[in-house]
Parts: sequence; structure tokens; C-alpha cells
Amino acid sequence: MTTVDPMPASLPAALAEPTVPVRRGWIALLFAANLGVWMAFFTPIQVLLPQQIEQIAPTDKETMLAVVTGVGALAAVLANPLAGALSDRTCLRFGRWELGRRHVWTVGGALIGALALVLLAQARTVAAVTVGWVAAQVCFNAMLASLTAAVPDRVPVAQRGGVSGWVGIPQALGLVLGVVLVTAVVTGNAAGYYAIAAAVVLLAVPFALRTTDDPLPRTHRPALRGMLAGMWVSPRRHPDFGWAWITRFLVQLGNAFGTLYLLYFLTDEVRLADPDTGLLVLILLYTAGLMATTVIAGRLSDRSGRRKVFVIAAGIVMAVAALLLAAAPTWPMAIVAALLLGAGYGVYLSVDAALITQVLPRATDRAKDLGVINIANSAPQVLGPAIAAPIVVYLGGYPALYATTAAVTVLGSVLVLKIRSVP
Repeated sequence: MTTVDPMPASLPAALAEPTVPVRRGWIALLFAANLGVWMAFFTPIQVLLPQQIEQIAPTDKETMLAVVTGVGALAAVLANPLAGALSDRTCLRFGRWELGRRHVWTVGGALIGALALVLLAQARTVAAVTVGWVAAQVCFNAMLASLTAAVPDRVPVAQRGGVSGWVGIPQALGLVLGVVLVTAVVTGNAAGYYAIAAAVVLLAVPFALRTTDDPLPRTHRPALRGMLAGMWVSPRRHPDFGWAWITRFLVQLGNAFGTLYLLYFLTDEVRLADPDTGLLVLILLYTAGLMATTVIAGRLSDRSGRRKVFVIAAGIVMAVAALLLAAAPTWPMAIVAALLLGAGYGVYLSVDAALITQVLPRATDRAKDLGVINIANSAPQVLGPAIAAPIVVYLGGYPALYATTAAVTVLGSVLVLKIRSVP
């Protein structure tokens, strides 16, 4: 069983375990805020950065894209838990009113991150693109840390699977809307960055303005001293948290392998005549598969009280999708794989997110601990390019890459059996 650090019997609202179900309006606003941040994350990675790098370094595009995304992901690895820890400690006053500890990070991350995208649009060298993307990653990860903490802060355990399903949809839908926005609505790489910058602000700020953010009394604020040391969550004291981190890391590493070079896969392996349109079609199919499963799986998990069986099934479905691409890199097979991958990832997103909130060590460190979990989302973006590029270039090409994707994904999903405190 996972050990949980004891808490005082009487807790302020900011630290108490939520018992009142959240309403649809709250879920809708959180959905919109997450949609904005995921548009800002994924649209540059899938469309804008590859286009920009290809214009700057056409003969070395794979390696340079790997460098830019890898350095940006490293910045995300550091920024997310640090911003979460600072959010856990935020106590602000505005006149007579105490402000909550989360929304200031949501608004600040959105505004400054949008500015970083505007500056990124002007970059004309790989170094400048790298600096701009690092700045954007830092800001949007600060924003993500506060939004992720909203679920354990305000959603009861029995409702978390369904809510996590709704919150998970923007991870795919954000990419779809972002791609449509930068390819069909606006033209030009710079205009694409400007459009995404505007979208993230318009979608995120209403959540901060229209929802409650309980203030943290100064008497309950964790001390700043030792904050960096506190980033470490001992897997010996909290083994279920440790296994949850490992399983998330492996599944996301498989996801990084499978998605980083998707545009180049359609161009160079499938040899599709119009790879940009093909990428949009696959993203749409992937999103359809995800939306068809994520909320339903989350609610079924809530009703049954079981999480692990859903996570394992999701990993197997995603692995099958990757093996199809490895065995038959054709356009029809890519269509089937996109649907399967979306369906499997939809189940995984909602149920694994709910599972993780049930193994957090302490209420005082929710955002920090979720930031540590988010390292398992970001670190694969650092390691993924470093491992995927040699596989594609030297060790068997795209079939070898997608076979590796399947193996890593299955391993990650099966290891969820090591978690003991959640059925």
C-alpha cells in the first residue's frame, strides 16, 4: 500500500479533499483552457516548427528539428514541477482580498507564452528558434501545472475518470484545431504563430476569471526552504507514485517515437502526394477515435472503481496500431492505425490521469507532484528525438521505429500492475 503523509484534521478549502461534484460549466471552462494550452504545445511541434526548420536548414531538417524539440522538452522537464511547487506556495493579496494560488499561473503563463510565440515567429536561425521555443515551453508548462492541479483540487475521486476524459480530449482536439487554424484559416508560418498566440489567451483566461480558486492561508504554506530538495518523491516511501511515473514515462516515450516524424513518414516512406493534407486527415481520424472512447472509458472506470485493466487494454490497442505501421507503411494502413491509436490513447488519457490523482502523496504538494508526473510527459520529448533519429537514419528506418514504439508502449501499460493501492 502507498503511504500518505498525515495531514491536520482541519484543513482549509485549498487543501481539503473535494466532495462536491463539479458542474458542467466548470468542466467546459477547464476544457477550453486545456484546449488553448495544447494548441500551443502541439501545433508548433507538428506543423510550424517542422516548416520553419525546413526553411532554415532543408538538408539537415531531421536533426535540427530533434535539437529544437529536445531542448524545448528539457526546459519543460524543469519548468513544470518548479512552477507547480511555486503554485503550491502562492499566497497573494489584492487590497482586502486574498487571491487563489493557481489562476495567477494560468493567466501569466498564457500571456507571456503568447508573447514568446510572437517572438518565435520572427526567428530566422536554428538558435533563435530554439530560444523562442524554450521560452514558450517554460510559460506553457507553468500554465499546465496550474490547470492539471485543478482536478485533484476540486473534483471528487468518484468523478475524476469522467472529468479527466473531458480534460484529455483537448490534447488531440487542440492539434486538430491548431492545424486547421494554421493551414486553412491563416497562411504563412508567422501568421500561424500569431493565430496560436491569440487562441491560447482567449481560451485560457475565462477559466481564471470565472471559476473559484481557493486562497492558501499563510499558516499552511509549505516553506520555501528545501523546495528543490522536495522535488524528489521517494519511490520507497511512495511506491505507487513511483510506478505511476514509470508507466506514464514509457507510454509517452512510445508516443514520442510514433509522432515526432509523422510528417516526414508520410513524405518519405508512404510517399503521399500531399503529405500536409494527409497529416491533417490522420489527425482528424486520431481525434475521432480518441473522442469516441475517452469520456466513456473514464465514466466506466468511475462506476467500476477499477483503473488498471483499462490502462493495460489501452496500451495493447496503441501497440497494435504501431505494429500496423511497421508492417505495412501504406496510406490505407495509416488510416486504420490512426483510428486505433486514437481510441487506445483516449482510454489511456482519462483513466491513467484519474489513477495518478489517487496516488499523490500530499495535498499540500498537489501541483508539484503532478509536475513531477508531467516530467514523465516531457522527458520522452527529450529522449525520443535522441533515440528515434538514429533508428530512422541508421537502424532500420520507420518500420524499426514503429516496432520500438509498440514494445515500449506495451511495457509501460503492463507495469501499471505494480500499483497496489488502486484497483
